[in-house]
Amino acid sequence: MTSYGTLGVAVIGTGRMGADHVRRIHDVISGARVAAVVDIDTDRVNYLAAGIEGCTPYTDPAAAMDDPGVDAVLIASPGPAHEAALLDAFARDLPVLCEKPLTPDPASALRVLEAEQKLGHRRVQVGFMRRYDADYLTLKSLLDKGTYGRPLMLHNKHRNADTPPGFTNAMMIHDSVVHEIDVTRWLLDEEIAAVRVLRPAPTGNAPDGLSDPQLILFETAAGQVVDTELFVNCGFGYQVSCEAVCEGGTARIGDDRGVFVNTTGHWGGAITPGFIERFEEAYDRQVQRWVDATRRGEVEGPSCWDGYAAAAVCEAGVLAQATGERVTVDLIERPALYER
Repeated sequence: MTSYGTLGVAVIGTGRMGADHVRRIHDVISGARVAAVVDIDTDRVNYLAAGIEGCTPYTDPAAAMDDPGVDAVLIASPGPAHEAALLDAFARDLPVLCEKPLTPDPASALRVLEAEQKLGHRRVQVGFMRRYDADYLTLKSLLDKGTYGRPLMLHNKHRNADTPPGFTNAMMIHDSVVHEIDVTRWLLDEEIAAVRVLRPAPTGNAPDGLSDPQLILFETAAGQVVDTELFVNCGFGYQVSCEAVCEGGTARIGDDRGVFVNTTGHWGGAITPGFIERFEEAYDRQVQRWVDATRRGEVEGPSCWDGYAAAAVCEAGVLAQATGERVTVDLIERPALYER
């Protein structure tokens, strides 16, 4: 690819998230095209490729990466398949946008981290899309400027209307709270040092065996405390909010989205039904920023270190969830490649 030319992207994994990224690259953002789609479901990739001029369907990620029209890779396959796809991309020195998780556990994430370090430069942006949400970007700017003084605490809410079949307690950490893990590290610019999980009386709407809601507590290396109310079967919609409590004031995002009305016998507004609707603009902005940076020959955004750190906190969180104890987070020393 010549500098600033159209970026040919191979989308690996074409389920709900991958298909949405195919649509996004083809119809929404600029500077890129879908050059290949990859999935073990041949009917799915053949159908997607047929609707996009110049797009080739594949069932093997490595074969798609060898396509001469592919300049970069977007990985949206299930988490256990990420490591192999990332290593294949590294072998070809291809830039990657990898949906979270980087990998499902810290051991495999560490292998990816070490493989990228051997390249001597970053190749991966991890898809923690909340960093590209307009509200979170505003809150991050306020905290970085010290507008309200030093941040002391964060209060998070994370609510889903319901959970899909087979959703487990461990998935409440790996699939849901992982977002609060990343935004905590990003907003406060600190590592999470310890985790506790409290289990209130469960809702009757939760499936058998799922403890819902839960209260997750983080302690950062600097001594800040972060709480997250996680309620994934609330029954009424999707809500995400964050309040930063600082020495000189507070700042909160996520409470009032869209139009808020007052009318006869009624007040209020709409609640988004799911995460894609709530964060659609953030996903668009994330992929556009990745494409723009890649075309410039740069890598920005959440790194393999962020993916590894999130996996380590998730591991501690699952143990805290199972034991009810405070669990410390085990992290290696941050490599120079990922220094802030």
